[in-house]
Amino acid sequence: MDRFRMHILICGGTGCKASEADGVKAALRLSIEKNGMSREAQVVTTGCFGFCEQGPIVKVYPDNVFYVHVTEKDADLIVKEHVVKGRPVESLMFHDANDGASISEHRSMPFYQSQVRIALRNCGIIDPEKIDDYIALDGYQALAKVLTEMTPEETTKEIIDSGLRGRGGAGFPTGVKWETTRKAQDDKKYVVCNADEGDPGAFMDRSILEGDPHSVLEAMAIAGYAIGANEGVIYIRAEYPLAVERLNIAISQAEEYGLLGEDILGTGFSFKIRLNLGAGAFVCGEETALLNSIQGTRGEPRVKPPFPAQKGLWDKPTVINNVETYANVCPIINNGAEWFRKTGTDKCPGTKVFALAGKINNVGLVEVPMGIKLSDIVYKIGGGIRNAKKFKSLQTGGPSGGCISTENLDIEITYETLQSVGSMMGSGGMIVMDEDDCMVNIAKYYLDFTLEESCGKCTPCRVGNTRLYEMLDDITKGRGKMEYLDELEQLGEVIKDCSLCGLGQTAPNPVLSTLKYFRDEYEEHILHKRCPAKACKDLLRFFVIPEKCIGCTLCARNCPVSCISGDRKVVHEIDQSRCIKCGECFEKCPKEAIARE
Repeated sequence: MDRFRMHILICGGTGCKASEADGVKAALRLSIEKNGMSREAQVVTTGCFGFCEQGPIVKVYPDNVFYVHVTEKDADLIVKEHVVKGRPVESLMFHDANDGASISEHRSMPFYQSQVRIALRNCGIIDPEKIDDYIALDGYQALAKVLTEMTPEETTKEIIDSGLRGRGGAGFPTGVKWETTRKAQDDKKYVVCNADEGDPGAFMDRSILEGDPHSVLEAMAIAGYAIGANEGVIYIRAEYPLAVERLNIAISQAEEYGLLGEDILGTGFSFKIRLNLGAGAFVCGEETALLNSIQGTRGEPRVKPPFPAQKGLWDKPTVINNVETYANVCPIINNGAEWFRKTGTDKCPGTKVFALAGKINNVGLVEVPMGIKLSDIVYKIGGGIRNAKKFKSLQTGGPSGGCISTENLDIEITYETLQSVGSMMGSGGMIVMDEDDCMVNIAKYYLDFTLEESCGKCTPCRVGNTRLYEMLDDITKGRGKMEYLDELEQLGEVIKDCSLCGLGQTAPNPVLSTLKYFRDEYEEHILHKRCPAKACKDLLRFFVIPEKCIGCTLCARNCPVSCISGDRKVVHEIDQSRCIKCGECFEKCPKEAIARE
């Protein structure tokens, strides 16, 4: 077998692929061949490095030199200078926004310095399509340990002692769920992985499955051993084709190596895993709706109790955890519960993966210790707000989460603290908003998403959220009334108390949290028919500033409804009765002579 002096790792995640990483990979391989380095250097496709804002990303190992925004044209330069001559290319390194200094090692970048990788430990390091890479980094060692050294009871106790909580929603203790299922008496049990990640802006689970699929397969087999199940199902949305492809490859490889299937490692324990592709219904992220979908029925939630641990898939005891939860299992088994508890807080041990997006300089996937301050994520890891704008709000938990204001930016992240300020952990979406975002419009956006994704089974969610949306729509269009504010709060609380499942129970969170922290914006919309952020189109008015207008006619030529009049070198006018508030004139004016209010 060839032993290479150097490995060129290139991100093969969906984000970098969308930025033409495959072309960069091909160009690197071609350049290595042209320069006679085929026996010296190897190009390896890995999972997501996390720093999506800087993609495509290339890392040269063992030098640990990190290149960002790499294009096909850069491939030859990297090979000729770095691979052949041993001279890293400084121009392709990450440059600090504060002082412009180039940083070669990713561990020296502010984006990575506060991170602790447990769930993402192998992403960006191994080739996700090669089981040998996973095994080389202690892969399947945890499964071998439980099968040969631990009883199911001891395995479950280790997870209980670790304090691992479900990373997909409300944070229910994982070990307790396993223990309840283990004690349930039945002839058949199941292990299910919830990979139906549907939150807008969330890509945590997808990245783990794309970058380290074996970590989930191994953990599911451990769960099967712990509860007495021999069959697992991964419910994954069909919109994740790369994750599906790599999971299928990983399952085939694990079966070939005798790590899945019959009589694993000669221990007598058998466990098989199959994929079930979802059609993209957000409500199927709720565990009982997910089970109904697997069974081929409508994806609607069930009344609980009984819980899946007692009656789940095909009415058999079932453990359901999401991808990130399973990704934490093997390190806990290998290193022990006490090791895991050294990170995070007493009630929330370990780390949490967040998809950091929105009006933030460093968009990407981050894994941080539980208990870290929100402000550290925004300003240290995220690099602050884009274009030097003012921070306004942080939304966690996807459409079901709340919008956190500046006054709560220094809270420590735990399940309980986020709930105390009207938000939630959820699966880990984290959207940053700035001064240009209207919080009324944001609440309306998330509620619109929830309405589209509601299964419609229960009246509080189906009808109640529709009424909430109608009031928000009126407010953003200048038809709001002050009595709406009390009605929004009262109806929101009723929906939270009476809805059947988590989707309906949490749907009012964006409305209630924005009302709590940004009530003045609601009042401004209603009393003065004005959107302070200038985001609500129906409340905007575009007008010409006479002293700035040079009569270039660009605004008139670009107006789609011809509502702007004026000859060349003459101050123009906008007919407000015909203006459709599209903003084309505002965008095209070279002299900033068009204002909006």
